[in-house]
Amino acid sequence: MRILLASPRGFCAGVDRAIEIVEQALARFGPPVYVRHEIVHNRHVVDGLRAKGAIFIEDPTDVPKGALLIYSAHGVSPAVREAAARQQVRTIDATCPLVTKVHVEAQRFDRAGVEIALIGHAGHVEVEGTMGHAPQRICLVETPDDAERLEVDDPSELAVLTQTTLSVDDTRDVVAVLKRRFPEIRLPRKDDICYATQNRQNAVKELTQQANLVLVVGAPESSNSNRLVELARKSGVTAHLVQTAEEIVPAWLEGVSCVGVTAGASAPEVLVEAVVARLCELAPDGGLVEAPTPVDEGVVFQLPSELRS
Repeated sequence: MRILLASPRGFCAGVDRAIEIVEQALARFGPPVYVRHEIVHNRHVVDGLRAKGAIFIEDPTDVPKGALLIYSAHGVSPAVREAAARQQVRTIDATCPLVTKVHVEAQRFDRAGVEIALIGHAGHVEVEGTMGHAPQRICLVETPDDAERLEVDDPSELAVLTQTTLSVDDTRDVVAVLKRRFPEIRLPRKDDICYATQNRQNAVKELTQQANLVLVVGAPESSNSNRLVELARKSGVTAHLVQTAEEIVPAWLEGVSCVGVTAGASAPEVLVEAVVARLCELAPDGGLVEAPTPVDEGVVFQLPSELRS
């Protein structure tokens, strides 16, 4: 059985940066360090940071006065920042710079009196944070049907923003409806789409050309990981989301000659390695691992000023 690894896969620059922020804050200021929401959507990462002294909370009022609070990579609304200020806590922002860019655009449209159609998933923490930057002007659009039903005050003053963990493919059908209904709509710039999401989806498309089973290492809460599973299935290939190697069901491998393995942007490589090792154990022939040359995505995000010295 061939085991074909996707490239790129796993951690993106925003996740790398967020995890490093928490680790450096723990090393520099000592535990406990509070983190608003899971720093990234991965149980392995969160449990590791918790063991080092990170405390994950949702409400800033749960943070003691004067303590250090870090905002997760998904970003927060102004209301969360205001609550932290009232609580008189110190803060460090680990929001992914690509998310921050969308927040800035939402504020710019809000000031200009432009309504916003935000393409994203209801309940996702990134979407909640973005909507909080222009709550009176943003309407969440999840599906083409939502786009068909969207009502706006002035069709000439409408813009689109997207959840960063969606790709061009994810948003194509919704954008098509919006463009048909509102010809003057302002579409998001190409660089608003997360490079890591698009790259990992392109890598899965390549996997499906050879694999008859795709395993995606990631958490159920991870939007980009779930999209990878959906993409493989749309290509006609059986696909499963697994958090750990122990979740692999041996029956999945019956009749399979090639397994493609990838990981969402918040899944560490150590989990991928464990999945590959488990597949080699289960393969009758011990498995033949094929790993393409790693792709250098060429993106590195600077740490916040509080941690740069």
